[in-house]
Amino acid sequence: MFRAPELPGPSQGQLDSGKAELLRSLGSRVLFDDEISEDYRSDDSRILGEKPLAVVLAESSSDIETALTIAKAHKIPVVPRAGGSGRTGGAVPLCRGIVLATAGMSELHELDGREGFVRVGPGARLSEVQAAVEREGWFYPPDPNSAELCCIAGNVAENAAGPRAFKYGATRDYVLGIETILPGGQKFFAGRKTRKGVTGYDVVSLLVGSEGTLAAFGDVTLKLIPKPEEVLTLAATFPSLSHALGAVGALVQAQVPARCLEFLDEKTLAVMRQSGVPLAPSAEALLIIEVDGSEAECEHQAERILGICEQCRAIEVQVALLATARAQLWDARKQMSRAVRARARHKISEDVVVPRRELLRLVDCVRELGDKYSIDALSYGHAGDGNLHVNFLWNDPEEETKVAAAVRELFVTTLSLGGTLSGEHGIGLLKAEFLPLEHPRPLLDLEQRIKATFDPLGIMNPGKIFPSEPGGRTGHGAC
Repeated sequence: MFRAPELPGPSQGQLDSGKAELLRSLGSRVLFDDEISEDYRSDDSRILGEKPLAVVLAESSSDIETALTIAKAHKIPVVPRAGGSGRTGGAVPLCRGIVLATAGMSELHELDGREGFVRVGPGARLSEVQAAVEREGWFYPPDPNSAELCCIAGNVAENAAGPRAFKYGATRDYVLGIETILPGGQKFFAGRKTRKGVTGYDVVSLLVGSEGTLAAFGDVTLKLIPKPEEVLTLAATFPSLSHALGAVGALVQAQVPARCLEFLDEKTLAVMRQSGVPLAPSAEALLIIEVDGSEAECEHQAERILGICEQCRAIEVQVALLATARAQLWDARKQMSRAVRARARHKISEDVVVPRRELLRLVDCVRELGDKYSIDALSYGHAGDGNLHVNFLWNDPEEETKVAAAVRELFVTTLSLGGTLSGEHGIGLLKAEFLPLEHPRPLLDLEQRIKATFDPLGIMNPGKIFPSEPGGRTGHGAC
């Protein structure tokens, strides 16, 4: 079920000639054979793909141009790779080809405090970019839980979000421009460095979320906003899931300007308790609510949140007054995925989104699926956005058929509630077969024509986003 499909690859002659040209052109910046570690066959999806022909350790946009020129000339597929922290198999190679690794291009080239933007290399670590701009009084809000590991190019490719997206939006809202390299090596800058601009088509928005299927990325220019003066975090426990999700609706309806509104169900509370977070024994659900602004604004909103949560039957509302208490709370939340993984040998996490009014029905669906298929099922995530991480856990490989059925039912239910299959993880490999459930055939055809315009040979990250066509075709025209 969760194994990488085999795609037909280039001929041995194409591989041999491409390998020779890569060696001549890039020398020590390319790895072959035993030099290639197993890491380059997978990402955080833990799907194991094919061993690449070569791994290009790009040090400049010129290296990317060279690799893509050679790839097109020899019809060799290319898998762009940044931090390798993706959850849906987007960086997993499905046939022999080139892994284009840009993690070494990690420079912060320019921070313009007058215009409010930063230009960074594709391999810049998100956490390091955020720390650098905050030292100058600026703020870059997107905050996926993998911030210590993930790179900007990967964030752009997946349109990464995180808890703060509730108030501030996702990566797409902050990408001003992208140095773009097409298969064949043609390079151009898409976008602008100004706050406004409406010239031509919005190619930048198309590239954001394209998962490496259209082009490779060089430097990325990101919009910044002023850093908030203060941050205040509250933890509210509730006697039931319905009370907690009722509070989510009440907080949104009251227009409380929270920057984070996170939900955790009763099974994830057990994980929180194990990590040392003190929670009421009777609690079956938790909301983590965070506000920012001036000290007076934070205090005012905290009072409003306290009142609304009490009206919704909260057991307790704690304010994390000390930085250590706030850090403990968020560390436990950010490590939730890995902590949950420890509950079983196998885990899959889906990041479905529904309208907020349907959150309780979605959570009930998750519990019902767990009972129906006798598998461990739990949910937590960004309730303010209606975006929950639904986890299915199992130990016996024979249970995979049941898990596959539960995943499909989850997706069908999500769409019936007016939702979407992914809020931030992307489609990648794991969700490709389900995309037709949400996108009608005319839309899929249009999307594939767009891909063909950027990538006529189909060599950019084949097998991702789009489902396999009859006969096993997945968009790699050279295979």
